[in-house]
Amino acid sequence: MVKDRILTKYIGEGKGPLLIVLGGMHGNEPAGVHAIELVTKMLEVEPITNPDFIYSGSFIGMIGNLQAYNKKKRFINVDLNRSMTKENVDYVKATPEDLLQDELLELKQILEEVENAIEELKPTKVIVLDLHTTSSFGGIFTLTNDRPESLAIAKELHAPVVLGMLNGVQGTTLHLFNKENFGIEMIPVTFESGQHNEQLSINRAIAAVINCMRTIGSVSAKHVENQHDYLLIEYSKDLPHVSRLISKHTIQKGEKFVMNPGYKNFQEVKKEESIATTDGVPLLTPENGRILMPLYQKQGEDGYFLIKSLKK
Repeated sequence: MVKDRILTKYIGEGKGPLLIVLGGMHGNEPAGVHAIELVTKMLEVEPITNPDFIYSGSFIGMIGNLQAYNKKKRFINVDLNRSMTKENVDYVKATPEDLLQDELLELKQILEEVENAIEELKPTKVIVLDLHTTSSFGGIFTLTNDRPESLAIAKELHAPVVLGMLNGVQGTTLHLFNKENFGIEMIPVTFESGQHNEQLSINRAIAAVINCMRTIGSVSAKHVENQHDYLLIEYSKDLPHVSRLISKHTIQKGEKFVMNPGYKNFQEVKKEESIATTDGVPLLTPENGRILMPLYQKQGEDGYFLIKSLKK
């Protein structure tokens, strides 16, 4: 059992941004947590093996949904990464911790940890990299909030970028981390590194964290091994560079949704293709596109997303 939400706090020698990396926002996604732990070990060893190495700024790694992570469940009561709405943020800020439980308690503690870090470290800017995995195989990708800074970082992670997700779902980390909630400009990016239990999902998450550090200027490009770029580029070479969400299926309370087997991220589907059943009735796609995050786990309220590739 993991007791502390904060997995690591690494303070560099030079001034620079604060990079907050989140893992386990969904408790059944351990790859991000393992990646944070391994990156921490790499940062500890690097100055010993490379005397010229300097880290500019600070790096904090933390678990998102600590209760769910310890129980290896996606969430306890509700999806934390759908619950970070303005209403919930205002509520938990005004409510004592002992009156909160489950995901609302998690949200309050995340807010407090981030606020404390900003107050202590006084960073020049804050970047939040939220690490996730999916229940299906087939591709890695990044999600942004469409702001230029977020999009620029996402593109440097060498993975397909999916736009428009802020309109597709509500209450995610892309919605939470902003100036309104924390009093400082924040740049959030979500990185999906592969399937939940795939070993390479950890490696790809590590590569994304290190590439992010390079992009924001925390580490010099000359100290980043080419293998981190190669791992992500090679896995993404046949996938669309930029896509946009065009539709999704939201599972209603009491609905029995069953995804047809075999669908993978970025797989092309045709209009009116039967890809799942809802209450025993075939569910047809509304138009041509590519499927994203088809649901192959018990918990979850998003059956699938449909995206369309954009020109480079």
